[in-house]
Amino acid sequence: MTEGMQHETHTLPCGLRIVCAPRRSQVVYCGIAVDAGTRDELNGESGMAHFTEHMTFKGTAHRSPRQIITRMESVGGDLNAYTGKEETVFYCTMLRPHLARAIELLLDITLHSTYPQREMEREVEVVIDEIESYNDSPSELIYDEFESLLFAGHSLGRNILGEAERLRQLTSTDMLAFTKRLYRPERMVLYVYGDVEMRQVCRLAERHLQDLAVGPQPDARRTAFVAPQTGTPQHVVRQRDTHQAHVMIGTRCFGAEDPRQLSLFMLNNLLGGPGMSSRLNMALRERNGLVYTVESNLTNYTDTGVWSVYFGCDHKDVNRCRHLVMHELRRLTEEPLSTRAMEAARRQLKGQIGTSYDNAENVAIGMAKRFLHYGRTQTMEQLFERLDALTPERLWQTAQEVFAPENLLTLEYE
Repeated sequence: MTEGMQHETHTLPCGLRIVCAPRRSQVVYCGIAVDAGTRDELNGESGMAHFTEHMTFKGTAHRSPRQIITRMESVGGDLNAYTGKEETVFYCTMLRPHLARAIELLLDITLHSTYPQREMEREVEVVIDEIESYNDSPSELIYDEFESLLFAGHSLGRNILGEAERLRQLTSTDMLAFTKRLYRPERMVLYVYGDVEMRQVCRLAERHLQDLAVGPQPDARRTAFVAPQTGTPQHVVRQRDTHQAHVMIGTRCFGAEDPRQLSLFMLNNLLGGPGMSSRLNMALRERNGLVYTVESNLTNYTDTGVWSVYFGCDHKDVNRCRHLVMHELRRLTEEPLSTRAMEAARRQLKGQIGTSYDNAENVAIGMAKRFLHYGRTQTMEQLFERLDALTPERLWQTAQEVFAPENLLTLEYE
């Protein structure tokens, strides 16, 4: 392999896909991305994807929980995981000599976990504490409730953590059925980002999968999201008795592969990206001193997405802040950006993307997710080429479509 994120891919006979990219470092980032998230839960399985992630560390046919925990830590490595709406990712960081140890451990926990009932009864209280901690943070909770309103009636609208009452009812049998349906080699991607040869990774994976029985595949089709005919309510107020008001304004948008997604990506960064010079930060904080935090966010799923603005302010300032947000949105819908403004936005976004590639762990997980869901990868250079092709007119058309007031939902915590 050569430096430059030139990915190599391979599929093993059992269906496991492998993606590797080179990086000149003694540190290697690897993991397994599983095509199993909150939206794949059936009725009665709310919270199962996240709970399964926790329980995957609680014992396999070959290891105790303690042996799983210490396997990478004993050589100075790290093992962790997270659950999203469309995937669960188990990931390791270690020095290159310990790659074989990491791959064997990852395959063991994802394919041979036993989910013992006694461990479930203990771990469920940990998850419930996580839920309660989340409920105590309105600035985080509002994001979940916003999605539950936008995707009402669909599993995409479910809270990833689930509900305490239902979680306490889940059994080891339930979890084994969930993983039999979804934790299968053909629904997984093994990824490696480091100074490692693809043939070495394939050899290590094959060594631990040679005895894996590949039987009939259970039905694990994902339910496509179809927007309800009635749309969504435009303004929802919740009484939360919080010191600050918390407000979100936004709408459903495009899936990750939609041609309009990149235009919205740039618009979102211009409006409320990480820079202090974002339009919303300048309007609400720098010029008017109304908020400490204002941001816009874009989340893309495979077939839909969410675009939103969040801010927290004094209760008396809510209407003024909402007016300023709508003013900034209206500016983007009334006329295209000037050539100068477009180039400035493009230059800033490229710089942010380039800087983000210094976070090797995020780069590795991003590579795995794209390959998991779309069967291909994307280099930074390819992304830059796509950004160069954007025009002010294309951004303007996207802004008119997404930011139209009649499309927007407002959720307010009083």
